[in-house]
Amino acid sequence: MLQPRLNVKVSQRQVLTPGLVQMVSVLALNKLELKDMINSELVENPVLEEVDESSETIDERAGREGDRERSAEEVSAEGERAEKDPFDEIDFGSYFQDYLDPGFKTASGFEDYDKPSFEHFLAQTTTLSDHLQWQLGALTLREDLRAAAELIVGNLNEDGYLTTSEEELAFAVSTELGREEDCSLLVAEALAVVARLDPAGVGARDLRECLLMQLAVQRAELEEQEEPTEVVNCAQQIVAQHLPLLQRKDMRELIRLCKCSTELVNQAVDLIRRLDPRPGQRFNNVATRLIEPDVAFVKRDEEYVVLMNEEDLPSLRLNSGYRKMLREKGTAQDVREYVKERYKSAIQLLRNIEQRKNTIVRTCEAIVRRQGEFLEKGVEGLRPMMIKEVAEEIGVHPSTVSRAVANKYVHTAQGVYELRFFFSEGGNGPEGGDLPLVLLKRRVKKLIEEEDPRKPWTDEYLAEELQRQGIKVTRRTVAKYREDMQIPSTHQRRTR
Repeated sequence: MLQPRLNVKVSQRQVLTPGLVQMVSVLALNKLELKDMINSELVENPVLEEVDESSETIDERAGREGDRERSAEEVSAEGERAEKDPFDEIDFGSYFQDYLDPGFKTASGFEDYDKPSFEHFLAQTTTLSDHLQWQLGALTLREDLRAAAELIVGNLNEDGYLTTSEEELAFAVSTELGREEDCSLLVAEALAVVARLDPAGVGARDLRECLLMQLAVQRAELEEQEEPTEVVNCAQQIVAQHLPLLQRKDMRELIRLCKCSTELVNQAVDLIRRLDPRPGQRFNNVATRLIEPDVAFVKRDEEYVVLMNEEDLPSLRLNSGYRKMLREKGTAQDVREYVKERYKSAIQLLRNIEQRKNTIVRTCEAIVRRQGEFLEKGVEGLRPMMIKEVAEEIGVHPSTVSRAVANKYVHTAQGVYELRFFFSEGGNGPEGGDLPLVLLKRRVKKLIEEEDPRKPWTDEYLAEELQRQGIKVTRRTVAKYREDMQIPSTHQRRTR
């Protein structure tokens, strides 16, 4: 017998996933890379345009100001006439006010700042191993866990894949630490640490694991933003269970086996295509490259301020002509839909660029608050500082801070430095110590430079000397720092 039933169906539309993915990628770009990306977007998206203030007439500027004043009321009225159109959920009144005039780029004051000399703009690229080792140095880890993680990093190939089995790693770790017991659990814990490093996907054993690691990062970021994860869930299912079908582009079978809608599977496949199957390759360019400081720490009125370097970056705005096309009744439906999509893409890009700037500025302000002595005295005044601490201070995930400082440089009165230079644990280990590792290494190097070359000091003596200076350090740690600085052993340093 048929009976009436009340069924409630809850559904979520993952509209912002591409935008959030773009936000993550934009944050990781330095100034030169951001400029290239903006120029590419200007070519691909006709709704975006660059403001050429030098050629703009007074009448054009006045016309844009009048257009901006009318935009809020007009677009609001359009939203009331077109019911249930997701495009109308965008507050175009505020967006046009922000982005139409005079071009979307806030003043930073960097233009009036004395620029560093040209020779500071040349730097060697960071290798994958350097990038990962720096991140490990900025994490709070036990000594044995850190040693195991560093051993894993040393066994990654150029693509970022792990080329050694876990059994071989466990044996190597036990030998390195001088232990007789099985170190398999320690290796598994270290693999989990490496898997959380940037770029996502390093430490994977194969392509499937590499893609799943990247999707796991995206899922965590979506959950942090309280955004729906159904597209990521579908992508994880495809990679984990049906990767051969994806490689054969058998979409019909994928849709059948995933038991998802065609639209959801297509979105998941698009997401997978944006992943990086060889995450380590971006660090394999060994040629000298041109750099330009992204920020500057400048002292004004006895306080240091952060200036963003936006010089030469295109000043963006939305093209008002396309907005008028949306209001004209004679515009074809397919044209309207295309313009809507282009507007949404343009607005998302502008928001992500501004979000990038805000995140970098807040991170740098935290650095300035903690590294005041360095800015006044130089490297000797550098203080230990952890990524996790800065992330908690500004209210973001540690991976966000890691991306905000990656491959970016700052100009200070002490010179040009990578932003990541300011992050390191204390010399007495992660639980304490007020001497950064970079200074501890300088102490080791200085002691070796002052030794008698006919009777060079052993690592054990160097450790004892540092302990007499109040620095808790072991012989094995001194040996590691010496090797990091490529300083020969005691026997090799001895001259006759």
